[in-house]
Parts: sequence; C-alpha cells; structure tokens
Amino acid sequence: MSKVPDNLRYTKEHEWVEEIAPNRFRIGITDYAQSALGDIVYIQLPKVASVVAANSVCGEVESTKSVSEIYAPISGTIVVINEKLDSNPEVINSDPYGQGWIAEIEIAGTALSETLLSAQDYQKLTA
Repeated sequence: MSKVPDNLRYTKEHEWVEEIAPNRFRIGITDYAQSALGDIVYIQLPKVASVVAANSVCGEVESTKSVSEIYAPISGTIVVINEKLDSNPEVINSDPYGQGWIAEIEIAGTALSETLLSAQDYQKLTA
C-alpha cells in the first residue's frame, strides 16, 4: 500500500502539495505515482519564474516503463526547483515526499484550490 501523509493535499493526477510558508507550496508526485511509473530515469523540471495554471502540464517524468506529464496542482509562479533531480531523478522513487520534491510554487491569493484532495480522499481514489 502506498504512503499517503496526512499533512499533504493531493490531486487526482497523483501530485501532492505541502504548504511550507504563507502563499508558498512545495509539490511533487505521490508514492502511488512513482510506484506505478517504476524506475525513474529522467525528469523535465518546470522553469523558475514560469507561471503555471492548476491542472496544466509543467514538466514530465520518464521511467523505464513510460513518460508521464507532471501537472501543476495549483496556480502560481515557480520560485524554486529541485535541481538535485537533474542528476539524481531516482530519488523520487526512494523519497517522493522528502528529497524527491519537484518545485515550489508561490500563489497570489491565500486559498488553495477546492479541487485538492485530503489524504483520506486520495487513499479512496487509489484503493
């Protein structure tokens, strides 16, 4: 069974969102997603300073099985990317919620999208 930390919010496309400061959120792909993908060999990270819209493609991840798009779980501006993934994309497999984070997004407002799922709702989706 996949790990689903209670402190995060999730999307139906298997991304997670963590508030790390007011209006700033860290994003990544879930344990379920990395498990389904298999061994990750490459990641195309979003560009710093790019503006992303919720549910729009902001990057892609390539595994030994397939290539999958990464969707922005929220709208905002990419302020930081996890550059360590350029040389070590496989860390997403071993630590998707920690060292395998993908980017940080700063939002203009204070409210997160109502379409984000709670940990319990995400567990139901992936059961």
